[in-house]
Amino acid sequence: MTHLQAFGAVKQSKQVSSLSRYSFSLLYPFAAWLPRVTRTDLRADLLAALTGAIVVLPQGVAFATIAGMPPQYGLYAGMIPAIIAALFGSSRHLVSGPTTAASVVLFSSLSLLAVPGTPDYVTLALTLTFMVGVLELALGLARLGTLVNFISHSVVVGFTAGAAVLIAVKQLQHFFGVPLDSGGHVHDILIGFAGQAAEINPYATAVAVATLVVGILVRRFLPVIPYMLAAMLAGGLTALGLDQLLGPEVTQIATVGALPASLPPLSAPSLTLEHIRALAPAALAVTLFALTEAVSIGRALGARGGYRINGNQEFIGQGLSNIAGAFFSGYVATGSFNRSAVNYDAGARTPLAAIFAGLMLMLLVLFVAPYASYLPKATMAAVLFLVAWGLIDRKEIRHIIHASRRETGVLAVTFFSALFLDLEFAIFAGVLLSLVLYLERTSKPRLVTLSPDPRAPKRAFSSDPNVPQCPQLRFLRIDGSLFFGAVAHLEVWLGRLRDTNPGQKHLAIIAEGINFVDLQGGETLAAEARRRRAAGGGLYLINVKQGLWEALERCGCLDAQGARDLFQSKEAAIHGIFQKLDKSICATCDKRIFRECKDVPGPD
Repeated sequence: MTHLQAFGAVKQSKQVSSLSRYSFSLLYPFAAWLPRVTRTDLRADLLAALTGAIVVLPQGVAFATIAGMPPQYGLYAGMIPAIIAALFGSSRHLVSGPTTAASVVLFSSLSLLAVPGTPDYVTLALTLTFMVGVLELALGLARLGTLVNFISHSVVVGFTAGAAVLIAVKQLQHFFGVPLDSGGHVHDILIGFAGQAAEINPYATAVAVATLVVGILVRRFLPVIPYMLAAMLAGGLTALGLDQLLGPEVTQIATVGALPASLPPLSAPSLTLEHIRALAPAALAVTLFALTEAVSIGRALGARGGYRINGNQEFIGQGLSNIAGAFFSGYVATGSFNRSAVNYDAGARTPLAAIFAGLMLMLLVLFVAPYASYLPKATMAAVLFLVAWGLIDRKEIRHIIHASRRETGVLAVTFFSALFLDLEFAIFAGVLLSLVLYLERTSKPRLVTLSPDPRAPKRAFSSDPNVPQCPQLRFLRIDGSLFFGAVAHLEVWLGRLRDTNPGQKHLAIIAEGINFVDLQGGETLAAEARRRRAAGGGLYLINVKQGLWEALERCGCLDAQGARDLFQSKEAAIHGIFQKLDKSICATCDKRIFRECKDVPGPD
């Protein structure tokens, strides 16, 4: 074996070893942190887990109600999926489970295909969960963790605000105890509620108001107590008191009903072609939003905790958690902001906190589930009112409105689409509008005319329109990439330059702001160079980056003549281009903006 062959074998061996380590880290990420857990970490994680398990009890029931699922499924979604996501994710504090946004999208997508709460509806929810998990896992394995960057912050804020309004409107029937179909859009529900105003149940409303008041007061003045739990207890006791005082036949306060005191039963999605085709758009929308929610929360907590998360690993963890959830009676789970924030504030140190919380929730359900029969639906509606109010980020909405008209447009489109169209379409509309505005912005690179200022130290270049211009040479700075979408804007600008300044046959482009050029952009520059050479002038590039140079060479836009017209500094460009200027014009010029001008006799 030659030395070269030996070197190649060693290099290939290192590549295989590196690939093996990468594959191992993807499949067993917990192997990196689990051996380093100390007793102190374990104690802190156990305490944080207990808090998290208590918090998820009311939340799980509330979110399942939003999703149109039987209440116990909200608790099931916080058990096995939370454990799997913690084991295979990369965040130390992220806790997965049911969330408001995912629950609203699920209800919006499935309520048109089946009656909420029925076995058919549950089967569709399990199927959608499995599809979302497969998509998340595939994106993670394909290392597409940056995909969520295409969903702008304004889309998330607008969608969340729209979902919050939708949550509150859909709970009007339970808050006021009126018979109402809440499966339509916002305006349909409001019109239906106005027609049922005479049927309002004052006792159910009283229970809802008591729940709301207690929840607000506890959240404001006793933040150490889980406000949802306190509000539910207050609502349940109020309903119990009214029933004892007046009788259930008078109050007619509907309750959630007893939850099964059991561990998550095994389940299976229905992977028929009909169901897959019907759920595909919703699965894609839920996947994009769920991943955005999980990665955003993970990054925020990582910044506070002083560590970085791996977006691809989070995709894999979320995917595996939803695939597992589909077989353990859980619906779509993703990173929960409320549970994750509680987990962080409670002092969690490792992902074991989320794992312990899932295990503790299983034990709590066995003892607490029977008491859900005393939980009024009006109380759940009031709790969801509180959840909806907390989802609307009023401060950020004001900031977006004052900061940018473009982002305000994205926010408004997403918000109103969430209210009056399907929620999954609201996500697509917001993302599409964000990309369109981004492409529109990048398709118009900033073009600035510059000229050396004789009054400035070292004749520094200035964009001041009052600075004199050379009658034969124009300096133009381009800030932005030259790709097919920006070619039209550049061609119009260059054509206007030729028409308004026919004497300036030489054009020097300061290219330090050009990061990228594609085939069409390179051909545009080459065509302009040929046009100016034919007119007796030339096109020159100054401060060319290596990437731009290589791109021009690859597209064949840099011929032998063009290679001589590239300069790495303005001084070198001025000195080289000055030799090509028509000295007879220089003899009558009174601008004298270059140092080289002093060597040419002028009009004086």
